[in-house]
Amino acid sequence: MKNNLEIIPEIKTISGKKLMGLPLSMSLADNMALDLWRKLMPRRNEIKNRTTTDYISLSVYPNDYFTQFDLARTFEKWAAVEVTDFNIVPDGMEPFELAAGLYAVFHYKGPGNDPAIFSHIFGIWLPDSGYVIDDRPHFEILGENYNAADPNAEEEIWIPIKPLLM
Repeated sequence: MKNNLEIIPEIKTISGKKLMGLPLSMSLADNMALDLWRKLMPRRNEIKNRTTTDYISLSVYPNDYFTQFDLARTFEKWAAVEVTDFNIVPDGMEPFELAAGLYAVFHYKGPGNDPAIFSHIFGIWLPDSGYVIDDRPHFEILGENYNAADPNAEEEIWIPIKPLLM
């Protein structure tokens, strides 16, 4: 596998996804994602209509989040799984409809707490890509046995994009 700082994404269009999970408002400065996952994992088997064994870490940012970037600015983080429908919603959980759209998909291998991949995506790849960030949720697909501390952890990082208009 290439060095993570040389990752070239696949450009994919998804038709949308139905997700079920737990949301929490947080900032990058006060990142509570681990707490969120600690709430979902003991209850994951309550979600009966899962489509895969993968987990989805979803971030819903305000529309101008990246143009007025501030580590203390809040966004909504989700710990979720993909489901077939919203017919059964476990107590305390919420459904989320991820809209269709175009994404840059980065296949990343390394510790989940290393910000270098995001520096590469937003600082190197994106400015020269011919795309800009679209105002839709960002997400990562994490395997069933994902461990953020593992230096060999693998995940897919999905960044919403749209063509740059000249």
